[in-house]
Amino acid sequence: MERELIDMTKQDICSMYINELEDYVNRHEWKKFRAKQIFEWIHKSHVRNASDMTNLPKDMREILEEDMVHVTEEVSQKSEADGTIKFLYKMDDGQMIETVFMPYSYGNSICISSQAGCAMGCRFCASTIGGCIRDLRAGEMLGQVYETMRITGERISNVVVMGTGEPLENYNNLIRFIKLLTDENGYNLSTRNITVSSCGIVPKIRQLAEEDLPITFALSLHSADDEKRKSLMPIANRYTIQETLDACSYFFEKTGRRVTVEYSLMTGINDSEEDAELLSKILKGRGFHVNLIPLIRRVILRE
Repeated sequence: MERELIDMTKQDICSMYINELEDYVNRHEWKKFRAKQIFEWIHKSHVRNASDMTNLPKDMREILEEDMVHVTEEVSQKSEADGTIKFLYKMDDGQMIETVFMPYSYGNSICISSQAGCAMGCRFCASTIGGCIRDLRAGEMLGQVYETMRITGERISNVVVMGTGEPLENYNNLIRFIKLLTDENGYNLSTRNITVSSCGIVPKIRQLAEEDLPITFALSLHSADDEKRKSLMPIANRYTIQETLDACSYFFEKTGRRVTVEYSLMTGINDSEEDAELLSKILKGRGFHVNLIPLIRRVILRE
């Protein structure tokens, strides 16, 4: 499926920094203080529609509504075992994305998507079957957090960008999302409570390290052997494991934030004692955290 690009000619006030909102209200010849009001309605009150911005004039709200992105619940499924809720959200153009709310004793976490579809082609992942349709705007990524809080009535304390899509392939919107979510004038989430997961795009990992954002970075590794990883993840044909781990070490050096290595255990594929020994060998001395993810059923790899 051919990837669609976001129509950047459309205004999106949900993705604007406050200084950009000031320019926006100035173009409309509104008072400057309206920018702060709009920003707080979106990022503090988490309104779904501009019509809910009750201290703004009606004609202003009508214009704002045209320039908002919307994330609306299509269907949800709740686990009776642990309270986890899976949401299928619909974007303005009809694209569907997945979001997962996870309640824990230490706070609520959310796993959000960064793209509609995914182009990475990992053979064990269903998200990539249709390819990447388009990137999500920062406002659409934020919308998953805010809409989930509206529905559940719960505050989100940890955000993981690990849903559908490769976050580093939507780099500019990812950075904008993080900065907006952590803005002290808005939701003000601690940067340390955000985790970004990637299959390992080496130049982007190094670029992320230079952003001065002390987030947690997670690498989807899934094999410690280059040839085996190539058979599972096409990205491994572009970057060796050594190159990828060196980029992760660079991220750790620049940010002081420990890197997490995600490793899904697939029966008969990457879960042998030899696999474990090789994983231990390549990570020795790096100080990374390893998250082993046992898959319940045997994975059937796609061609």
